[in-house]
Amino acid sequence: MINLTLAPRDVARELARRYSTMTHDELDILESILVPKRYAKGEKILAEGEVCTNIYWIVKGLVRQFYFKNGKELTEYMAAENTICMCIESLFREEPTHLQIMAVEPTVLYLIPKADLEAVAMKSVNIQILYRKILEESLILSQKHADMLRFESAQDRYQKLVRRNPELVLRVPLVYIASYLQMTPETLSRVRNTVQI
Repeated sequence: MINLTLAPRDVARELARRYSTMTHDELDILESILVPKRYAKGEKILAEGEVCTNIYWIVKGLVRQFYFKNGKELTEYMAAENTICMCIESLFREEPTHLQIMAVEPTVLYLIPKADLEAVAMKSVNIQILYRKILEESLILSQKHADMLRFESAQDRYQKLVRRNPELVLRVPLVYIASYLQMTPETLSRVRNTVQI
C-alpha cells in the first residue's frame, strides 16, 4: 500500500504556486474538489472507450498515455511527479477516448474532476486562471512533442528527452521510450550508444 505523500492542502498549494496565486478561501475551494487515488504498477487509470472526466495531478509515480494502431501499442505521453495528465479531447467533448492511461510504477495521484473545477472556476478568477494555464500547458506540451517528431532526427529526439526529462529515461522501460520517440527499440539502442550525456 502506498502512503499518500501529500495532503490535499499541499496539492492545492502546489497547483496554486505553479499556475495561479490564490487566497486562503480559494485554496479551501480547490482543496475541496481534489480526490486522492492510488494505482498499482500496470493498473489502468483510464481505459479505451471510457470518457475522461478528470485532470490527473501526479504526486508520486509515473504514468503513460498510449493507444493501439495496427495491433501495436504506441506511447503518446509520459508523466512523473508534479505533472498533469489528461485525455484532452475526451475531456472536452465528453466522448469515449481511444487513449489509455496506465501506471508505469505504483502511483499516487489526485483527480481534479472537470465538472467540479468548472463549477468553482465560475466563482473565482484565480481558479479560472489555474484552469486555463493547465490547459495551455497541456496543449503546448502536445505541440512540442508533435514538432519534435516532425522535425528532429532520432538522435536529437533522444537528446531532447534526456535534457527535458532525465528521470523518465532512468525510470521508463526502453520499449516505451522508443515508442514515445517513434523509433524501434533497435534504433533507440544505437542512438543511446552514440549520444554523450
